[in-house]
Amino acid sequence: MAEERSDEHEREEEDYRLDGDLVDRITDAADSGEAERLAALLEPLHAADIADLLEQVSPAERRDILRLWGREIDGEVLTEIDESIREEVIEALPKDVLAEAVRELDSDDVVDLIEDLEEPQQEAILEALDETDRAAVEQSLTYPEYSAGRLMQREVVTAPEHWSVGETIDFLRREDELPDQFYHVILVDPGHHPIGYVTLGKLLASKRDMALTEITEDSFRTISAWQEEADVAYAFNQYHLISAPVVDDHDRLVGVITIDDAMAVLDEEHEEDILRLAGVGDESSITDSVLETVRQRLPWLGINMLTAVLASSVIKLFEGTIGQIVALAVLMPIVASMGGNAGTQTLTVAVRALATKNLTQSNVWRVIRREALVGLTNGAVFALCLGAVAWVWFGTPALGLVIAAAMVINLFIAAVAGIAVPLVLEKLGADPALASGTFVTTMTDVVGFFAFLGLATAVLL
Repeated sequence: MAEERSDEHEREEEDYRLDGDLVDRITDAADSGEAERLAALLEPLHAADIADLLEQVSPAERRDILRLWGREIDGEVLTEIDESIREEVIEALPKDVLAEAVRELDSDDVVDLIEDLEEPQQEAILEALDETDRAAVEQSLTYPEYSAGRLMQREVVTAPEHWSVGETIDFLRREDELPDQFYHVILVDPGHHPIGYVTLGKLLASKRDMALTEITEDSFRTISAWQEEADVAYAFNQYHLISAPVVDDHDRLVGVITIDDAMAVLDEEHEEDILRLAGVGDESSITDSVLETVRQRLPWLGINMLTAVLASSVIKLFEGTIGQIVALAVLMPIVASMGGNAGTQTLTVAVRALATKNLTQSNVWRVIRREALVGLTNGAVFALCLGAVAWVWFGTPALGLVIAAAMVINLFIAAVAGIAVPLVLEKLGADPALASGTFVTTMTDVVGFFAFLGLATAVLL
């Protein structure tokens, strides 16, 4: 039964991946110049799957696909494509195809599409929009990057605060230019200030003579156009929002943010934290060239080399001790490795807690005490294990005591450093995810080597 469940789970996972045989057939059709066959293979695919396909194939294969099928591409595919190749794809499209594709998009998707492009490409896309849409996009671009003003869409469904359910439904039925997807009707006062919103479900379930103000949602809250998008995503996740109106400096309604855009930001934030913790840059992608990848990783490898030299200098202080007791050279890597892993565990939890605002001034000392106790407990457990191993392995009880004491010290320091370093960096205005790993690893290596070799010098010589 367990095997059947495992097989079923694997099949479900495969349902969300591009089939390898399908990819081969698509690239073969593109390579052979069979436009009709290529179109037939791509037609059933979701826009996100087509975007994944374009990201996974080689640049030459991507050019062949776009050359034969590019006229069929739509705006949704462009918005799904990774930023690292988006500019390349846009350049490969005929101007009339690009114009038709962007006309289908909401203003927030157009902003996302063009904000990182060069000015000539931005202008080419803006020229494809009608005057009203172009003005909306240009207005959004005046807001700072990574702000709610950039994230919002300008297409909003509003109703005067004095309307009834029936009046609102009649308006929605006769209106020709509603957004493709929306979740709330936003109530506004005569000054165009949002005062509440009504879900479509409640709107359809209520009697026609019911006033909209009687069925507004308690979850209503507005977002400043200047607010950072990371904070917007946090608010959506924290308060279970589906959409939220965006207001300007005078609290007038200027747009709306929907849950799909907020969750995309949250996903990007998580991805950036993982990449930064690994020291590969926050914009790394599998589509990057060799030179781009080297440029992103080389600085951090250089910093790690310098910190490794610092740790090695500690070892050099005790070269006489190591020369007399060769067993120390065998056991040193164990102490450093255990400290590094323990520090990384705590660091990962701390960075994530800071990002989600779960680690605050009100609970910081409790969390630090908890991590310190965890470090001491883990240190004691592994001290017993490694102390016994060292005793039996080298036949020296004192050596077992030395590595046991060093293990307790290093795992305690690793746990404290893993949470203290990101807290200090955040206080100083630095990104905890970007710089913490290097500092924590250096501390655990230096402390681990110094404690182990220092104790060995004092006890064994």
